[in-house]
Amino acid sequence: MLYTGFSIAGDADTEVQNGTIRIQQDESEYPSLAVITMEQAKNIALATVQGQVLKMELENENGFLVYGVEVVTPEKTIIDVKIDAGSGEVLLMETDTVDYDHGGYREQDDNEHRDGGREDDDRD
Repeated sequence: MLYTGFSIAGDADTEVQNGTIRIQQDESEYPSLAVITMEQAKNIALATVQGQVLKMELENENGFLVYGVEVVTPEKTIIDVKIDAGSGEVLLMETDTVDYDHGGYREQDDNEHRDGGREDDDRD
């Protein structure tokens, strides 16, 4: 497994704290705000984490425009690499965990109860 000079976030309260493009616009404006392309973000992620890209998204992370690139490693771990859409800097890497109750992978979320229900879940 190749991780070049970055630590992987292990706790759920780790999140993007900075970036070069602050956003307040509608999501439809994101592509015109990005300085680097999706292809460049993909190449940066794969230079950081060895594997194959599962999915990519240009997204708002705490008010900053970032590319979220999910990479599946040879060991079948999914690493979510957050890349600044302005500078191409890797801001954060998170390991997604298996969510068997919901049929896939997810990032850990402190808003969920240990029994798998959401705080806003009113099921009885």
